[in-house]
Amino acid sequence: MHDSPPTALLVIDMQRDFCDPAGYAAQAGLDVARLASVAGNIARLIAAARAAGAPVIYTREGHLPDLSDCEPAKLRRSRAAGAEIGSRGPLGRLLVRGEAGHDIIDALRPAPGEVVIDKPGYGAFYRTGLQAVLQRMGVARLLLCGVTTEVCVHSTLREAVDRGYDCVTIADACAASDPALQQAALAMIAVEGGILGAVAGSAQCLALLAAREAA
Repeated sequence: MHDSPPTALLVIDMQRDFCDPAGYAAQAGLDVARLASVAGNIARLIAAARAAGAPVIYTREGHLPDLSDCEPAKLRRSRAAGAEIGSRGPLGRLLVRGEAGHDIIDALRPAPGEVVIDKPGYGAFYRTGLQAVLQRMGVARLLLCGVTTEVCVHSTLREAVDRGYDCVTIADACAASDPALQQAALAMIAVEGGILGAVAGSAQCLALLAAREAA
């Protein structure tokens, strides 16, 4: 992390459906308080990225209202978890685009002009325009944060590494609903000399962004 390749902050799935007690994740039995607990660190990273002129890109997992982009196997898994995609909940239909639960939480609301990638899968590159956006911006390094560490963050990280991006996963700005899964997901990144990039704390990444701003 000593060089300064063009860097973007990728904020993964900080949606009401994953961070609000009335959303999809809570109905699926996840600890949404733990998932929402990283919002403060993410807010500080967003502010630092904006100040440094580094792009902030958000992702939202969700499906078209007719669920035509939701694979049958994924729908079955959500049904088995007790939170069937498309079913009605307090925040509207679960994981459906345009519903209240699908949107980013108020504390991390994107600024005008910032990119929001809507994705039907766990990884942010699958059936989205993310690759084209990053290429247009000239991004070479991704700072990844958001939820959940073991699913959407890891899926996106692995897709990004395969596409040649230098990736940094921000440990205290990502959350899993189970601390054991958080520990394991972060440990996987470091094997084989950092096969999936680096793991850093938010303080280290804030310093990195501040150095970019000073430059």
